[in-house]
Amino acid sequence: MGSSFRYWAERIVLGLTAAVGIAVTLADQVDWLDGLAADTVPKLTLLILSTVTLFLLFEIDRLKALDNINTQLSKLDIDALARDLKRDHYGGVVRVHRRFPEETFEGFLHGADREVTILQTWIPNVHRFESALKQAIADRRVRVRVLLLHPSSPVADLRNEALRGLRDPALEEDVQAGVARCLSTLASLFQSVRDGDRARLQVRVYQALPSIAVYKADEHYLVSSFLHGRLAIDSTQLEIEGGGTVMGREIQQELDTLWRIGHDVDLDDWRRSVDTNQ
Repeated sequence: MGSSFRYWAERIVLGLTAAVGIAVTLADQVDWLDGLAADTVPKLTLLILSTVTLFLLFEIDRLKALDNINTQLSKLDIDALARDLKRDHYGGVVRVHRRFPEETFEGFLHGADREVTILQTWIPNVHRFESALKQAIADRRVRVRVLLLHPSSPVADLRNEALRGLRDPALEEDVQAGVARCLSTLASLFQSVRDGDRARLQVRVYQALPSIAVYKADEHYLVSSFLHGRLAIDSTQLEIEGGGTVMGREIQQELDTLWRIGHDVDLDDWRRSVDTNQ
C-alpha cells in the first residue's frame, strides 16, 4: 500500500511540476507574465524548486540503496572474478604454447614452495632445470617427484618406433639412452644436495603406456601429448592453473595413478636399482 501511494504521489508531483513549467513558458511567450506582480515569478520558481526537493525526499531511500550497491560493488575484485569465470569456462586452461615454454616453467620452479612433479618418458631438457630444482629442494624444501618410463619396458620400444621414420635419422632419439641420461643427471643432483635434503627428491620408473607428459609446479601444469615423430616438448602445450579445475583434477589423477604403479629408483646406484625393477 505504501509503495503504491508513493508511486502515484511521485507521478502527480512530477506531472504538476511539468505542467507549471510548460504553463510559465507559454505565458512568457504571450507576455501574460508582464501583468503579474513583480514577485510572482520568484514564487513560481520557488514552487518548482520545492517540488523537486519533495521528489528527492521521496527518492531518498532508493538513493541510499543505490549507494549501498555501489559500496558493495567497490569491494568486489572484478579481475579475480573474471579469472575465475575464465578458468571455469576453459576447465583451467589459461594459455596454449606452440612448444614447451622453458622460461615459463623455470619461472614456475623458482616460485614453487610445495611440490614439483614431472611425468615424462624421459626429460630431454632436464639440464636446463637442474639448478632451479636444486634451489627448490635445498633452499625452499620443496618436494620434487619425477616419473620416467622404465628403459626396459616394451613401451620404450614402441615410443622409439613412433619417433622414427618421420624424421631425419641423424635427429632420431633413443628412448633408453634418453632415460639413462636423465637418471644420471638426477643422480648428480641428488648427490649435490645435503644428506638431509635428499629425501625430497624422489624418482620412480613406470611400465605403462603414458597418455600425457606433465610438468607441474604447485598449481601450475604444462601438459602435452606423445605424437608420432615428435618429442613431447616440441608439441603443443596446455598451460593449466589450479588443481581444483576440471583439467587440473584429471591431470592430477593421472599423475597419482602412475606414481602408485611406479617403482622407486635408488639414486645412490640408479643402474642397479633400475635393473632390479625390471
